[in-house]
Amino acid sequence: MTRFTKGHGTENDFVLVPDPEGTLELTPAQVQRLTDRHAGIGGDGVIRVVRTEFATDDAVRSLAPGAEWFMDYRNADGSLAEMCGNGTRVFAAYLQREGLVADREFAIATRAGAKVVRVTDEGFAVDLGPWRLVDEVGARRDGFDVMVRARFGKPVPALSLDLGNPHAVVMLPEGITLEQLDLTEAPEIHPTPAGGANVEFVRAVGPGHIALRVHERGVGETRSCGTGAAAAALATRFWSGVEDFTPWTVDVPGGRLTVTPLGGQRVELAGPAELVADGEIEL
Repeated sequence: MTRFTKGHGTENDFVLVPDPEGTLELTPAQVQRLTDRHAGIGGDGVIRVVRTEFATDDAVRSLAPGAEWFMDYRNADGSLAEMCGNGTRVFAAYLQREGLVADREFAIATRAGAKVVRVTDEGFAVDLGPWRLVDEVGARRDGFDVMVRARFGKPVPALSLDLGNPHAVVMLPEGITLEQLDLTEAPEIHPTPAGGANVEFVRAVGPGHIALRVHERGVGETRSCGTGAAAAALATRFWSGVEDFTPWTVDVPGGRLTVTPLGGQRVELAGPAELVADGEIEL
């Protein structure tokens, strides 16, 4: 039997599987079973909790001196992912509950590098690290660099950002609301990114305040996406022409997140994290 913990960050939910010594090799089929909402536990992804020194990836293992624990994240379809913004907070909540970390600020290892997490009154804040515009020249010239087509009709312009994982952000044109979107199929992106991308559809609510829905690669539409919230806030900030360090409020279907641009082209994501169940499952 395999132990598990179920948790979520603004209803972006995960199955955490403790494997401190790195002896468990999760297959895509096992991940799909764990995340199956009808025949499994249900979740947007699986997080294997393993000591960084036992990671199979050399680049991840090199982070062990400063980050004892590795967040081995898998999408619901079983594919590996670089990291997950909401998942980092749920991972941190698990480490804290289990007594695996003692400090109020600590680093965790991901495939996108080490991420520093700090405890806040609302939950956790995570320095997601460096981000960049995928095509900065084209973005600053045209305001966008790719086209996205969802089931609501014609292609619309989008901005590509890399936050350790890929994103394409769309500011919805007038006349189309978030509620009208049909995200039951993956939006088409042109040119198509080699590894796919998460797609965020954004509506401005007010100054420094946006709302969004997101389709995550390898998952489908989710109730929240942490790196997607950060990408959406950074894209809206870029389009506004005022690239300062003011925090942004981001409403997602599962709750509310705060995104704060930092110096050095970095960004912080803050929000709640909850652990809701523990159990065992036969894999």
